[in-house]
Amino acid sequence: MYNKMNRTELEALHAILTEEYKAAKEKDLKLDMSRGKPNPRQLDFSDGMSGMPWGKEDYISSGGDVRNYGMLSGIPEARKLFADLFEVSPQNVIVGGNSSLNLMFDAVSRAYTKGIMGNTPWSKLDKVKFLCPVPGYDRHFAVTEYFGVEMINIPMNEEGPDMALVRERAESDEAVKGIWCVPKYSNPGGVTYSDRVVKEFAALSPRAADFRIFWDNAYYAHDIFAEDSLLNIITECEAAGKPDMVYEFASTAKITYAGGGVSVIIASEANIKDIEKSIFYQTISYDKVNQMRHARFLKNPENIREHMKRHASLLAPKFRAVLEGLDKNFAGLGIAGWTKPNGGYFISVDLTEGTAKETVRLCKEAGLALTGAGATFPYGRDPKDSNIRIAPTYPSPEELAAAIDLFCLCAKLAAVEKLLA
Repeated sequence: MYNKMNRTELEALHAILTEEYKAAKEKDLKLDMSRGKPNPRQLDFSDGMSGMPWGKEDYISSGGDVRNYGMLSGIPEARKLFADLFEVSPQNVIVGGNSSLNLMFDAVSRAYTKGIMGNTPWSKLDKVKFLCPVPGYDRHFAVTEYFGVEMINIPMNEEGPDMALVRERAESDEAVKGIWCVPKYSNPGGVTYSDRVVKEFAALSPRAADFRIFWDNAYYAHDIFAEDSLLNIITECEAAGKPDMVYEFASTAKITYAGGGVSVIIASEANIKDIEKSIFYQTISYDKVNQMRHARFLKNPENIREHMKRHASLLAPKFRAVLEGLDKNFAGLGIAGWTKPNGGYFISVDLTEGTAKETVRLCKEAGLALTGAGATFPYGRDPKDSNIRIAPTYPSPEELAAAIDLFCLCAKLAAVEKLLA
């Protein structure tokens, strides 16, 4: 345990770690664990979609010719595919373009410019606030920061967000208009919300009539070691008599092609009609040829699950390499804790308080790119300067082993320097 060492012992350890770090820098490494990108071999799994034979009959949907205008909310085949996957009616689904983040940005933008279902546009209010489970997804926080929203940290635990705090904030303050959620294999902690947490979300009675749960179900099929179950937030809100309280988002970005997939928003019929009014002015239709490609390739929920088993076969060794490296390097030192998710795309590491930024800096100088320290908190400010998101998906297992050893070396050096200071 580093905190049990006296100054002489720490100085001796610091000298050893400094020499190891110098040697690591001389290797001129170029490693990257900064973003959750699919590995090229994962992308290869969907190449059959690009090579599908296309005759004239293949462009004909039950809604018409997908090469032409129309079908604003998506082709019927794609709407049915996602309705079956998320156990809702096709009328609850809009199939969009390649980006679910785009759909989320548009949802916030609509709320600002036109308001939600007849409520006052957020731009005309004195204050707009959003609840942000932390550590969380930096792109979510970037959207609300862009619109000038005041973001409020909500601590995460092993079941999901602190629901007592969510309830207190949402039910007492009309300025609180929503909450960001990644409910399955959360980014970055890998937490799947418990049944209790999902039911408590559905039972909320927000002060604001236009409060919305932004349910970013990005990793709904991304199981690796085991399959976590997640209650259906749409049906839970319906059962609680609050069907309009949630927008659910998802995409195929990490199923088929990153940047070349399709996205969906799932919501009550009243919400869908409200969203369609805006989309009418925004686009004639999304890329329906791509929607048809995906509907024909993915076919049904069962086929998607089989497809994702191939992804899991590649990702499991990578996640093991990171977790084994963390165990090997940090065991018994008392300077780090980390998550062990069953799926998703990330591992969350909490280092000695006040050392995350220094660890990232040391890693960068030695050739390892990481997500910036603080990125998992609103405004990029981690109050403890301790959390770092590890993205194991893109590098090879061999590269990951080298990367995680370097990461741990830098974290140890930063921790010793902190103690000596």
